[in-house]
Amino acid sequence: MKAIQIEEFGGPEVLRYVDLPEPTAQPGQLLIDVDACGVNYADTHAVEDSYLSRSKLPMVPGGEVVGRTADGRRVVALTATGGYAEKAVAWEAMATEVPDAVSDEAALALVVQGLTAWNLLRTSARLQPGESVVVHAAAGGTGSLAVQLAKRFGAGRVIATASTKEKRDLALELGADVAVDADPEDLKSRLEEANGGKKVDVVLEMTGGPVFDASLAALAPFGRLVTYGLASREEPKPITAGALMGHSRAVVGFWLMHVLGKPALHAEPMAELLALVAEGVLRPQLGGVYPLAEAARAHEDLRGRRTTGKLVLKPR
Repeated sequence: MKAIQIEEFGGPEVLRYVDLPEPTAQPGQLLIDVDACGVNYADTHAVEDSYLSRSKLPMVPGGEVVGRTADGRRVVALTATGGYAEKAVAWEAMATEVPDAVSDEAALALVVQGLTAWNLLRTSARLQPGESVVVHAAAGGTGSLAVQLAKRFGAGRVIATASTKEKRDLALELGADVAVDADPEDLKSRLEEANGGKKVDVVLEMTGGPVFDASLAALAPFGRLVTYGLASREEPKPITAGALMGHSRAVVGFWLMHVLGKPALHAEPMAELLALVAEGVLRPQLGGVYPLAEAARAHEDLRGRRTTGKLVLKPR
């Protein structure tokens, strides 16, 4: 079968389009004939071996696929690795059947990014009706869903950030109340101004570095900053207990791996998200479809902030 493999760690240049033996499903696993595989920012970290879990060589990247099982079921599934291929294996508990009304691309947008957005708001931030929410990278795969879900979950004001006018316009179209430039310079002031001169209640943050610092400074008492990525590859400034206590604010970390195997945080939200998409209520944004052979270009575009929404690789 055709697949993308890496034999050394690095940037997009280490992604190689190769022929490999088909994987074999073990008891409790499904062999999936892959129709499409999703690209996530975490994949760029995995290829560098700079993610929360360590990577091992040689490796076929990719943590999500949609396709058909041997018995003909159409499923979307999380895979530890191995997604960038014509065939992949996944544990049966990590696979969800996809309704006919939901496209491959939409299903892929939900299994990592949709679940992340849902849990950021519900589980980690514990969003309350009427609270203000800042969504960074609001035109991206997770951000574009978080904007829509925040409104649906009762946010009083959704403040989107994005790097270009086109991306900010998309966030407004998806339901954000206001969209501001994502540049870290004076970001704290722009967030507070966008919230009517008041500090904000919730921030969903995946950039790190000075964006994290500005977001934390913009938090109101009892506000929650949920960090779920480090796209800038810059660590924020150290945080002391006194700084948190003195402002009654919280920093919460989120990693999707910790919801797996917990039906209330995984299976039930997936069913809810798929139903919302099937009903036309939730609109995942498709950011681009690439041939599997051009996975390196997809990584280059993602790292270069040239994309919006969900990126997808097509094996055929």
